[in-house]
Amino acid sequence: MSPTRKLTALRAKLQLATFPDELENAQWKFGSPLADIKRLTERWKKRAINEELPMFTRDIDKSETVDAIPLLFCHGWPGSFFEVIKILPLLTASTAEHPSFHVVALSLPGFSFSEAPHKQGFAHKLMVALGYNEYVTQGGDWGGIITRKMASTYGGRHLKAWHTNIPIPEPPSWKSPLSFLSFLLTPWSIEEKAGIERTKWFRTQGQGYYTQQSTQPQTLGYSLTDSPVGLLAWIYEKLVLWTDNYYWSDDEVLTWISLYWFSRAGPAASLRIYFELRADTEDMGRNPTIPMGASFFPKELIVLPAAWLRKSNNVVFESHHKTGGHFAATERPEELVRDVRKMFAKGSPAFGIVPGRTGYDSHVQQ
Repeated sequence: MSPTRKLTALRAKLQLATFPDELENAQWKFGSPLADIKRLTERWKKRAINEELPMFTRDIDKSETVDAIPLLFCHGWPGSFFEVIKILPLLTASTAEHPSFHVVALSLPGFSFSEAPHKQGFAHKLMVALGYNEYVTQGGDWGGIITRKMASTYGGRHLKAWHTNIPIPEPPSWKSPLSFLSFLLTPWSIEEKAGIERTKWFRTQGQGYYTQQSTQPQTLGYSLTDSPVGLLAWIYEKLVLWTDNYYWSDDEVLTWISLYWFSRAGPAASLRIYFELRADTEDMGRNPTIPMGASFFPKELIVLPAAWLRKSNNVVFESHHKTGGHFAATERPEELVRDVRKMFAKGSPAFGIVPGRTGYDSHVQQ
């Protein structure tokens, strides 16, 4: 279907949308509020989508710094490559005060305008194809899980270090008696208690989507593919509840939703990663040994004690923030970039970890 016909079909579907009723004063207790979805639907009808979402792909944004560090940015669900938009100019900026990066903003296969994967190892092969035989990564949500797998598989020879804003450590167990005993005897801090409560909330009240998408994604896919309002409500709920009081403008929300509605493979394709990788996430394999950086945001979906992370990972950089949630690159771009810069800055354990690339321009007087 041509872009023009897709736009016509979208507007027709939005015009014919039927909305459910709603309990009085429900607010967010039962999901996306009716008033919000109606407002966004009206805005979507009138929005000049082609002007705000030009149909092109962009693989890489290069820094002007000669020795910039190649960095693969990997998003998750319900995000897209669009999440890099705020941090891209910050990461590629060239100054004498902090390292600079060549950023490859990957669009996961089946998401947005990317095709479905044909072979394994697509992200690593992309970096090599672009001429980056040695590189570092940054990711959240599925991006954090995928780059962890890459760190296990390609760590050392190709992937030199990885940073994530969704650090998920292994909890202590009797398999390591000393670690488990330390867990039992060490009291939690106020921040750690808050993190545990946030994790409990997610696992008891916010994880229904995961069960559906990891077991019967095709069934859900019919609704999300046929109904733009259904897709809007499904994703809008996550954008609001997974952030830390972040203000989403209506146009910002509709950009995120439109990238799924107009995706090459359709909205349902992005759900299958939950089904396909479910077994892998249950068995994460060996822990990566390459340097790891972790940024902790209080309203992330899973917030567990950092001490657990250090037990099984080579953590060389760690940062704890007072605010921020699941979409760090959108909510707190300056803070996330500051963390990545510090991890690879002069004097840090990961400085110069990519041979010949320090992130500082060796050809400029500093």
